[in-house]
Amino acid sequence: MSIENKQKQVESTLRLAPVVPVVIIEDARHAVPMARALVAGGIPAIEVTLRTPAALDAIKAIAEEVEGAVVGVGTVLSAKDLRAAHKAGAKFAVSPGVSPGLLDAADDSDLPLLPGAATASEVMTLLERGYRFLKFFPAVPAGGHKLLGAWASPLPQVTFCPTGGISLSSAPEFLSLPNVVCVGGSWLTPADKLRNGDWSGIEALAREAAALR
Repeated sequence: MSIENKQKQVESTLRLAPVVPVVIIEDARHAVPMARALVAGGIPAIEVTLRTPAALDAIKAIAEEVEGAVVGVGTVLSAKDLRAAHKAGAKFAVSPGVSPGLLDAADDSDLPLLPGAATASEVMTLLERGYRFLKFFPAVPAGGHKLLGAWASPLPQVTFCPTGGISLSSAPEFLSLPNVVCVGGSWLTPADKLRNGDWSGIEALAREAAALR
């Protein structure tokens, strides 16, 4: 699959809702009810990060059992991560940054990649490789909405999903920018609600997020 076709898939995923939840899941048994709650609340694209041993099992369960969910994989660092996530059923991949090895692996994979960038030079490098949709990470520590807004004029070809330090209250600052398609956030699936199985609480957080636009 060409990079352009993969970028079109990334775009369609990012346009599903104003927020992509960034999930750290400790127990794969929580994956399906959590994802169903997010979808019910209007948030279908879900990024499950590779930060716990349960992540790949969680991705597989969501991909197989949750109608309407578009499950992706986050914290992708290597070709091995891409292969494992694709095999588990992920529909998109997200990386915190980039390396030549990861970009080469993404070229050879059918799994669409949303690569991370935090500087104008990184954005330009990714643009040369055919990437028009990027993750801006870590969004708040790297300069927040003011830095991202400053890139809109010199880098109009690129659209961002800022992630890192964003909350329900600060998300509108980013979503108002012309070069932002959505934001990523961990506030939709807090650890205490996952641990306690508070699926109605997660659905309520998803509804709040979905209403941002």
